[in-house]
Amino acid sequence: MSKVKLATVWLCGCSGCHMSFLDLDEKILELIEYEDRFTDVNHVELVASPVMDVKDVPECDVLIVEGGVANDEQERLISELRNRCKCLISLGDCAGFGTVPMLRNLFTLNDVLKRAYEDTESTEVGAVMGESKELPKLRDKFVPIRELVKVDVHVPGCPPSADTIYYVLKELLAGRIPKLEGQFLRYD
Repeated sequence: MSKVKLATVWLCGCSGCHMSFLDLDEKILELIEYEDRFTDVNHVELVASPVMDVKDVPECDVLIVEGGVANDEQERLISELRNRCKCLISLGDCAGFGTVPMLRNLFTLNDVLKRAYEDTESTEVGAVMGESKELPKLRDKFVPIRELVKVDVHVPGCPPSADTIYYVLKELLAGRIPKLEGQFLRYD
């Protein structure tokens, strides 16, 4: 029997989807101890997550991605991660459709940066935005991950419920593609 390696990452989003993942509570332990004699799965190993101190996401069987892509570092990362996983789950509406972070696409990148770094109420009068080598370069437009890489399963919601996340993972572990309908298909 084999272990299923599970990883989660957070790109440009609010972390609400990861909060729902953590709301699995004791069901996380059920997933870790999951066994299926039909699919040859013997336990799930969480190999990377924003709540762990893991610098690089290793190869994994299932990757859960929250948020979309707003900068060149995230674009590089999602491409690399797609190549390191067998199944990619886009978790939440930002990852799937763009939603709130995509509102910045209504403005030019220069206007967005000017508002964020020069025209804020807390910015010193006369301050001018400068370049920074520490900050990744923003993309001209925010995009959901499906526009850059193949997504195997999308879990909608803002955020999706813990029960929906649990259902999706259990279905995948059992070798089935989850059918999101009824209580599992919510757009809050």
